[in-house]
Amino acid sequence: MNQIPNIVRIGHGVFYVTDLERSRHFYVDLLGLNVLHESPGALYLRGTEDREWTLKLELAPEAGIKHLAYRVAGELDLQLLAELAEALGLPHRWESEQDRPRMLRVQDPFGVPVAFYAESQKYPWLLQRYDLHKGPGIQRIDHINIMTPQVEVMTRWYMDKLAFRMSEYTEGDDGKIWAAWIHRKGNVHDLALTNGTGPRLHHFAYWMPDAMSIIRACDILAGAMQTEAIERGPGRHGVSNAFFLYLRDPDGHRIELYTSDYTTVDPDFEPIRWSLNDPRRQTLWGAKTPKSWFLEGSLLEAFGGGWVKIQESELQGLPQHVI
Repeated sequence: MNQIPNIVRIGHGVFYVTDLERSRHFYVDLLGLNVLHESPGALYLRGTEDREWTLKLELAPEAGIKHLAYRVAGELDLQLLAELAEALGLPHRWESEQDRPRMLRVQDPFGVPVAFYAESQKYPWLLQRYDLHKGPGIQRIDHINIMTPQVEVMTRWYMDKLAFRMSEYTEGDDGKIWAAWIHRKGNVHDLALTNGTGPRLHHFAYWMPDAMSIIRACDILAGAMQTEAIERGPGRHGVSNAFFLYLRDPDGHRIELYTSDYTTVDPDFEPIRWSLNDPRRQTLWGAKTPKSWFLEGSLLEAFGGGWVKIQESELQGLPQHVI
């Protein structure tokens, strides 16, 4: 029987930004992420619970996403991933990053640039260094969301090839899967796949200590006259039950601040189905979602350079009450 690589959790993202000082002001001065490393062209950031950097901001002429990375259990898993990429003819190469000496970069079958690493330099956490906490209190990396016109087949690929497990999904009356939440670490998701023009990054999410910390983020942005950065929320999702806030950084990258979902570690857990026509899946309280949340996302870097070509989705044709 073929071995399946053991992916532990989502690990980090690398964002291309066009003005590093402006991005520093947003992520560090306002949101309170901690600078772990700094160079003339990059910032490496982490939350208070992260023992390694989880977001790299890299200066570039155009905004986009360089790659999204997963932590794996060991070197054997990296080798299994390399063998899988070779067998499937997926573009792949070995790279290195700050604190990650050996990292496998792969373009998945759907165009998403993903990286995998096993070894990473660890640093003392700041969780109980309350004297150093800033901003609303971002705690740890939680998940990513990819917009794709191939939700159903992409979900199945990640479950079959990489052993992701499903927690929730949205299904139309015709049985078509429009969105899926899949995980490795035992909460609602490490990766969400939502129907839309793509592939593009929809959002990159950090876990917050509680709902009040998310409200404090709104107060901080309001005090700094940065309310235009607030795109959606605060509110509570039906899917995941999480309390949320969506922000847009100076380059338009979408960040979610997220808390209060649930665990999915029991072996008899059954995925929760949501009807496409049930508006509570988006916001349990019934608040409308702005169209930008469905239509806009960050471009992904292609393996050979440039941006991954995007394809339109059936979402464009949905009636207004659905989107």
